[in-house]
Amino acid sequence: MFCIVNCQLSIVNWCRMQLIFDFPVVSRFGFENFVVCGGNKTAFQFAQKLASDGTENLLYIYGPEGSGKTHLLTALSTSLDGTYFSFRDADTLYKGDYRSEGPSRLADHFHDAKALILDDLHLLPDYQEVRVELWELFNAFYSSGRKIAISGLTPPKELPHLDGHLTSRLLWGLVARMDVSDDESRRMILKKLAEDRQMALPDDVIDQMLLRVRRDIPSLVYALESINRYAISVKRKVSLKLAKEALGLMHVD
Repeated sequence: MFCIVNCQLSIVNWCRMQLIFDFPVVSRFGFENFVVCGGNKTAFQFAQKLASDGTENLLYIYGPEGSGKTHLLTALSTSLDGTYFSFRDADTLYKGDYRSEGPSRLADHFHDAKALILDDLHLLPDYQEVRVELWELFNAFYSSGRKIAISGLTPPKELPHLDGHLTSRLLWGLVARMDVSDDESRRMILKKLAEDRQMALPDDVIDQMLLRVRRDIPSLVYALESINRYAISVKRKVSLKLAKEALGLMHVD
C-alpha cells in the first residue's frame, strides 16, 4: 500500500498530541469529548466507575500509542482533582540523577494529591531507587483509599522494570485494554477530530485517508491537520480533490 504520510515528528510528540486529543478548539480533555468506540468502551466505563464509585480505587489501562490512554487519564485527573505525571518526563523530574539520596522526587510531585494519576508506566526508568519510590508512593495512596489510575503499553505482567509486588497489586484492580485499530473506530475518531476543528469532513475524504495514509492514529491525525490547514490557507471547503492536493495525491491512482 502506498503511504503518503511519513511523520517527521517523533512518536513521542505525536502520541502526546493525539492521546490527549489536543484540538485547537476544545481546550478541556474530559469524558464528554472522549470518542467511545468498541475498542475502548470497557476502559471508558471503568474510568467513569473509578471517578464515581466509592468501592473502586484502582484502574490500569493499556494499549498501543494513540489509543486514548492519556485522554482518559486526563479526564480522570480533572474529575478526581488528582495530580498527573507521565514517565516520559522522568528525566526532567529527576534531572537525570536517579540514584541521588534524599526525599523522593515522586513523593514530592504528588504531595497532598487527592488522586494518583500515572501515565506511560512502561517508561519507568530501570533503577531500583525509582522502583522503591514508586512502590512506596503506590502503597501510600492505596492504603489511604485514595484513587489510583495508571497506564502503560502492555498488560501489568509484561511491563519492564516493574517490581513484582506492584505488578500483582495492579491486577487487583480494574484492568482494561484500549484498541482503536479497526476502521470503524478510526472513522469515529476522525469525525470527532474534524468536528472539534469545526471542519466538515466528507466520507469520501475519510475513505481516501484510510486507503492512502498510514493507518495508525498519529499519522491520520497528522494527515487531517494537513488537510485542514491547507483548506484554510486556500480558503476552500474540504473535498476529495482538496484532500488529494493537501496530501500530494493528485497523481496517485
